[in-house]
Amino acid sequence: MKNFILTSIAIIIIVSIALNITSVSGKASQSDIAGKLIRFHVIANSDDKIDQNVKLKVRDAVLKYISPKLKECKNIGESRKILKAENKNIKKIAQTIIKRNGFKYSVSTALSQENFPVKTYGNITLPQGKYEAYRIIIGKGTGQNWWCVMFPPLCFVDITKGDVSYQKTEKEMKTVLSNDEYKMVDNTIDSKKIVVKFKLEEIFSELFS
Repeated sequence: MKNFILTSIAIIIIVSIALNITSVSGKASQSDIAGKLIRFHVIANSDDKIDQNVKLKVRDAVLKYISPKLKECKNIGESRKILKAENKNIKKIAQTIIKRNGFKYSVSTALSQENFPVKTYGNITLPQGKYEAYRIIIGKGTGQNWWCVMFPPLCFVDITKGDVSYQKTEKEMKTVLSNDEYKMVDNTIDSKKIVVKFKLEEIFSELFS
């Protein structure tokens, strides 16, 4: 009986996704979008308030350093090259901030392909899937993460106030994404439809994993 219910749910999910895919994403796919972005994630040691605060301090220091080097990049290859070249310096900055705040947490940094759930940043909602990401993992790395998009440069807003400029975000994303790809991630078009669609895909993946 349980298997029958799960199968029925799966069928409903498939039908729902099929009915919505044309109107929501056109000819775009998650892999198309992922191939044009580099995400940035800073993962805290834990969800403790102090650890989360340290995470944000690391974020601020790293973005202050790397922002001038990345904001003029014309393509993803240039951004990737800079991140690889500056990896040791970024790691050192993170270690300095952690030490300055009285901790001895380890720091690991990497530019790698990682699986991510649905995430929203301002007016952009990225679907679940694998993305290239520059990650800074503090200590055990079991806490909530802060994230943005490094290429195109969406991180470089007023991070002290958490101000995300929708117009700037749209402009930057449209420099690298096609119209169909942008429609797929633009949650101002029909945010409920987009988020529900992505969540259904997540549930489908979990059912058959």
